[in-house]
Amino acid sequence: MNLILLGINHKTAPIELRERIFIPRESLAVTGLGLLDVAGVSEAMILSTCNRVEFLTVAEPGTDLVGFLHGRLGVGPEVLKPHLYEFRDREAVRHLFRVAASLDSMVVGEPQILGQVKEAYSVAREAGTVLSQLEPLLQSAFAAAKKVRTETEIGSSTVSIASVAVDLAQKIFGSLQGKRVFLVGAGKMSELAARHLIQHGAGTILVANRTEERAVQMAARFRDAVAPQVIAWSELHSAAATADIVITSTGAAEPIFRKEAGQAFLHKRKNRPMFFIDIAVPRDVDPEMNRLEGMFVYDIDDLQQVASAHMAERGREAAEAEAVIAAEVERYHQKLRAVNVAPAIVGLQRRAEEMRIAEIRRVETRLGTLTGEQIAAVEVLTRGLVNKFLHPTMQALKQAAREGDVARIEAIRETYSLNEAEVVGDSAGPALDKPEPVVENVEVGL
Repeated sequence: MNLILLGINHKTAPIELRERIFIPRESLAVTGLGLLDVAGVSEAMILSTCNRVEFLTVAEPGTDLVGFLHGRLGVGPEVLKPHLYEFRDREAVRHLFRVAASLDSMVVGEPQILGQVKEAYSVAREAGTVLSQLEPLLQSAFAAAKKVRTETEIGSSTVSIASVAVDLAQKIFGSLQGKRVFLVGAGKMSELAARHLIQHGAGTILVANRTEERAVQMAARFRDAVAPQVIAWSELHSAAATADIVITSTGAAEPIFRKEAGQAFLHKRKNRPMFFIDIAVPRDVDPEMNRLEGMFVYDIDDLQQVASAHMAERGREAAEAEAVIAAEVERYHQKLRAVNVAPAIVGLQRRAEEMRIAEIRRVETRLGTLTGEQIAAVEVLTRGLVNKFLHPTMQALKQAAREGDVARIEAIRETYSLNEAEVVGDSAGPALDKPEPVVENVEVGL
């Protein structure tokens, strides 16, 4: 497999660049199909979240993925290259496994990323860009992430973007008792942050979304805790002025809250402070709003910096999770090597079967007319001899595959590479009455 993974994330690029190349969900399939048009690319999946944009491909060496990014996303190579990372083959597998297990996340251990990887896989599979090579790789990544969750405590800590947002809100307001929270957009992260705020005393929830039906669905999820209010999108700014905390996560291509609006909010609020948690990429809140006295705006990168300060306690859990991932990566490659050696094993068995049949044909004139029972006995005898002869060689191939010993595999292939004359034999004659050649006992699993 020629695996190439190219991407940028919250560690390598600021939000200003990430929001420029962010690919909304509705564009993932088309962009993925566009990747298949790049010379050398045979399979592809795109993962695009607020923290990363990654292109996972099966592609020939030298494939120009950066050129594709430039052409499709309109960002020049000179802007992209300093922030890009590229992994190939085994390192690409390891990176994918770590991402799915949330070891590469802004908040290590957060559960959302696995769902996002699965959604990206679902979109790509439906579009037909994930085929026979990426399919088993992704299934192995999901299994590795599940194993990390079940065998380590990586997800047990309460540190999250949502909890960090609550900590910041408490520092700004002192107490969250009775505060009004406005959810703009129906994102999962916004919902998690709102739940944390309610647990710490927030009293009123307002919800707005461009598609009002989704706002109604979001509001319904808070009915047990508070009496949520659905706000029409046309009333977005007037409602925002009444909120103490605005959590925004929409798919807007440009900010929906600008500095002029912020000034109007503060005027209506008589300069009472206002807290924006902007989890959207591209950002929903113009960074200039943060210059206003009494306006506190935190985007996803700001939250990351605060979250990082709380992450030391996860050191041991993260180390255990890394060990699990390392073992799962090795296990995947063992499977891959076994699959790659399968043609050699099948070819060896087929070649031996051809030789067995040729030898029977060579001596059948001396055997005379055989009964059905005698023919069956000859079949059992010769097949048994072939299987016993092949067994040590097949075991050696499997062992070489487990150890990644390519040279040993090639040596075995060369040793048993027979020419046509050696296979067919040196005499012709009427064929023995027998079934078609059958390749038996092909077991390449580890």
